[in-house]
Amino acid sequence: MPEPSLKPLFPRAEIEKHVQRLAAEISRDYVGRELLVVGVLKGSFLFFADLVRAIATPVVIDFVRLASYGSDTRSSGIVEMRLDLELPLQGRDVLIVEDIIDSGYTLENLYHRLQLRQPRSLRICTLIDKRGERQVDVQADYVGLTMDEGFIVGYGLDYDERYRNLPDIYLLENV
Repeated sequence: MPEPSLKPLFPRAEIEKHVQRLAAEISRDYVGRELLVVGVLKGSFLFFADLVRAIATPVVIDFVRLASYGSDTRSSGIVEMRLDLELPLQGRDVLIVEDIIDSGYTLENLYHRLQLRQPRSLRICTLIDKRGERQVDVQADYVGLTMDEGFIVGYGLDYDERYRNLPDIYLLENV
């Protein structure tokens, strides 16, 4: 099997522009309120770090780790919780930060799990909304970039744990 090739898709400068825009929207919507920002590991870690540093309102952070891919390029549809939150959600404004929404299975599962913990509000922020792959009806409140199809890597996104460290986002071809 040939080595996958990388086709540039979103350069770092474009990503940064959208991160700043999202942070401004979130800051405006939560002015004067403390926000609990939940990062979905591992893929969101770079986006999450850049985003929370740019949000002007007070934030508290926590993380979850979910898995539904393994070594494949498509979600299995089975979502496994590998790390749960440490902080309580009841009565808090909560923002889930995800790297990419594609099939929607992972995010739908997480959203419903967190909703059961009775947050004051629960919203979703994603860097990439990949609408062409959607299998369930889940919508983000804050969207950085959109695309229809293709498997992407870089800026935290991976293929079999590789390519997360790339500063730009690439379309992974020949997989």
